[in-house]
Amino acid sequence: MATSSITKNFIVSGEKQVEIFADAIEESYQESLKRPKDTNSIKYRELRDPDEIEKLMEKWKKVHE
Repeated sequence: MATSSITKNFIVSGEKQVEIFADAIEESYQESLKRPKDTNSIKYRELRDPDEIEKLMEKWKKVHE
């Protein structure tokens, strides 16, 4: 999880909430250790055609409505 995604203050109180929060941070950290360090292994597709970009954006809108 990128730290820039945390944009609001929040309060963690109570033993159960603290445990859940700590577990989530630990899980995120462990997941980050499994990611490849080499950015060349990240797969992506470069879009240049305006029609192809428009189709992708329409698909994104349908998923996020």
